[in-house]
Amino acid sequence: MSLMRIISKIREEKQMEPIQEKSLEMAEYFVSFCNEHNLLCYLCGGGAIGSLRHGGFIPWDDDLDFFMPRKDYEKLAKLWNEEADSRYFLSKSNVDYLDRNLFITIRDKETTCVKPYQIDLDIPHGLALDVLPLDFYPKKKGDRKKQVIWAMIYSLFCAQTIPEKHGGVLKSGSKILLGLVPSRKMRYKIWKKAEKEMTKYTRDSSDGITELCSGPYYMKKKYPIGAFEKSIFVPFENTKMPIPCGYDSYLSTAFGDYMTPPPKDKQVAHHDAVLLDLEKSYLDYHGEYNAK
Repeated sequence: MSLMRIISKIREEKQMEPIQEKSLEMAEYFVSFCNEHNLLCYLCGGGAIGSLRHGGFIPWDDDLDFFMPRKDYEKLAKLWNEEADSRYFLSKSNVDYLDRNLFITIRDKETTCVKPYQIDLDIPHGLALDVLPLDFYPKKKGDRKKQVIWAMIYSLFCAQTIPEKHGGVLKSGSKILLGLVPSRKMRYKIWKKAEKEMTKYTRDSSDGITELCSGPYYMKKKYPIGAFEKSIFVPFENTKMPIPCGYDSYLSTAFGDYMTPPPKDKQVAHHDAVLLDLEKSYLDYHGEYNAK
């Protein structure tokens, strides 16, 4: 069977419930690993909303994402490959490896889920759980402006792709900047410099928490520091999952009236896959799919 026919078949058979089951299985392992190694993590976005509004997944949501404070996030990156089950691959871009994400993803190597923006990459294309770092929001306006500029530079040179959804000026500027720096090693140096500058602020010099790796919209958000000091466990499907102790201030700031479901026409999954198989890994897929 050709790859194109496989993709068509999977698209016809794709259902939300099996994806949610696999995502929850991954999340339970991830939370267990974090607890074992004293790492703080909590559901964010749709997972946190779903726990409060639905007691589990938002019915049309197809993944789970987690926040971690920056110091725990960095510890996770060091510990995972040494301590975690080899089934789950920690994907994080570096000078020799690019996955076009701005954050860590944990991938189930026994499944296949090829995203459109990664279609040409030779990486483990398993179903993914996103892990996003939280950083301090500096008190001084000048420091905050510099932080956002560095965060935008980090986003461009870490993902190394032209942003298609953030306006013509940003798209054109990004294309020019990437064109001026074609070297992989130089791009890496720039993004590591940007990462260092945007994350250098301490609790003492800050009066809030922000998310710098979630795109321009969420980069502007400022949450109370106390909202993320610890996690609380709440019912989620047939288990319990951690959410931030100050979940209401976080979710209200990020999403507004999060307890009211959106209109029916907005109740759709936000992610897509060109190749999905929850029962096997396509080990012979090496980024060669051509969408023609």
